[in-house]
Amino acid sequence: MKRNLYLTTTPVEEAKAIYLDAIKEDIKPQSENVRVIDALGRVTSGAVYAKYSSPLYNSAAMDGIAVIAARTEGASESTPILLKPETDYVIVDTGDPVRKPYDAVIMAEDTQETDEGMVIRSAAPSWQHIRPVGEDIVEGEMILTRCHRIRPIDIGVLLSGGVTEISVFRSPRVGIIPTGTEIVEPYEDPEEGDIIESNSRMFEAMIRENGGLPHRYDIVRDDYEEIKACVLAAVGENDIVIVNAGSSAGTEDYTVHILREIGEVFIHGVAMKPGKPVILAKVNGKPVIGIPGYPVSAYLAVENFVFPVLRAFTGLKETQSRTIRAVLSRRLVSSLKHREYVRVRVGKVGGRYTAAPLARGAGAAMSMVKADGFCVIPQESEGYEAGDTVSVGLFGPEDEINRTIVCTGSHDLLLDVIADLMSGEPEGIRLSSTHVGSLGGLMALRRGEAHIAPTHLLDEKTGIYNESYIRMLFPGEEMILVKGVKRIQGIMTAAGNPLGIRDIEDLTRVRFVNRQRGAGTRVLLDYKLSQAGISPEEVEGYDAEAATHMAVAAQVASGEADCGMGVLSAAKAMGLDFIPVGEEEYDFAMRPETLGMPEMKSFLRLLSSDDFRSRLEELGGYSLEGSGEIRRIV
Repeated sequence: MKRNLYLTTTPVEEAKAIYLDAIKEDIKPQSENVRVIDALGRVTSGAVYAKYSSPLYNSAAMDGIAVIAARTEGASESTPILLKPETDYVIVDTGDPVRKPYDAVIMAEDTQETDEGMVIRSAAPSWQHIRPVGEDIVEGEMILTRCHRIRPIDIGVLLSGGVTEISVFRSPRVGIIPTGTEIVEPYEDPEEGDIIESNSRMFEAMIRENGGLPHRYDIVRDDYEEIKACVLAAVGENDIVIVNAGSSAGTEDYTVHILREIGEVFIHGVAMKPGKPVILAKVNGKPVIGIPGYPVSAYLAVENFVFPVLRAFTGLKETQSRTIRAVLSRRLVSSLKHREYVRVRVGKVGGRYTAAPLARGAGAAMSMVKADGFCVIPQESEGYEAGDTVSVGLFGPEDEINRTIVCTGSHDLLLDVIADLMSGEPEGIRLSSTHVGSLGGLMALRRGEAHIAPTHLLDEKTGIYNESYIRMLFPGEEMILVKGVKRIQGIMTAAGNPLGIRDIEDLTRVRFVNRQRGAGTRVLLDYKLSQAGISPEEVEGYDAEAATHMAVAAQVASGEADCGMGVLSAAKAMGLDFIPVGEEEYDFAMRPETLGMPEMKSFLRLLSSDDFRSRLEELGGYSLEGSGEIRRIV
């Protein structure tokens, strides 16, 4: 099979419009009746009217007595009135009918019971504390319009109005076909070359959340006839079909050829990054959509092209995400050819929102978990500069962002521990960490893009950590350094240390993986190399960079590198051997005003807590001596 090259891509909105126009005659939304108690999330296919009024009768809104309002006139503290039972009043509880001649209710606490009746000390105007018939719902009144998505409150109101069954749009069946000889089920043990299949399960959840009924097929290997047979079967059994993977330009990417053979392809390739190799087709009158295999590409393709088709079947309206304006923390360069979706973490620092870009790769699924939203770079734009104000579409509520501590700087596993402990706080505080190295974190703090900057920068002249760098970068300013932990740095190597690595001098004979420029670990390495009289050029892999201690450990564990510098906790987590190089201080820099934040008070409390201490003991390689101490740096 030749490579399936497509030379042009269609803008996203144009592709969507072309496709929806091509399939509009084939989409025939159908209705079905369901019980109201089973209707959560369904969409009404017609207006719904009340069968009964609510309340059904004039009813007491309070516990007390039902009275004839005219007979209470003149009552006051100085001239109380005695009301006679059954003649002037009857006792009622909340919800009881109030029948003529009674036309008002006096609360029980405003009455005084005697042997002769009830004494009142204020007059009751007509209809006081009475819910008139139909106050909430009137018989025949429209409760819900067509194309309304049923919420929990709607179910309660419908039942109150006597409606027990409603007509809703039938949920379309969506067939999901995962393809690829290299993919295996999550419950199988993967071997080298295998990829765990997860996209289809993500699709299932997305489709279910948006009103569809997903049906996931077994994995189909990269065989033209097998994929073709599965697609034809799925078209016969579903309203919409998704074919995952095989939509690009590889020699075994058969999807577009199959869809051209058995149906009609309207679009192959959209101007979207990630997610370019999307296929929009129709087979036997059914929409069939080819989705790229990378997880982020797949997610965006479903949002942009599957959801509009689902909405056409279900009557759901497109919802706009909450959009904010945020200052970009670093430069974003983009191609003029595509609309690009960049995942970002968002926080509020100094009264303005900041957006820190995350990994941009189409396969970086974890960036979707960490992201608070998307920054969209329009097609025909070269991107944005650091400091530019950009629009960010949020995934979650804005108040969640406002309860976030923005933590930018050096990486350590203890940040995950603190984030986990903070998530259990009653206030729902979040710690949002971006790993750019110690120096990068201090620069972000200087630009007003972070609340705190974890740092472990060694001053080679004094042997003191962090303080001289803070004075250099914040001249004339008072700054705060919260002491964090002392931790052991060293050389991580494969289990059993097969190459017999013992010290820094051994790095000249092995494959090394380094941290990024500005990382405290790299500063320490350079210091140790200098002490040993070793030039960086003598270390194979010195320029190979990883962003975190765990990323270094993963490179070593996979055999891509023989060793790398990192902390003991990362080596322990990945089952690696560890050769200690020295102890260092990992602290938190911030501005003085940050100490007054309620969120920061929780952070400092947790830093000295027994829970934090016990979790670090499990990780290994840390000392909490002086943890939480606040130093003022001038």
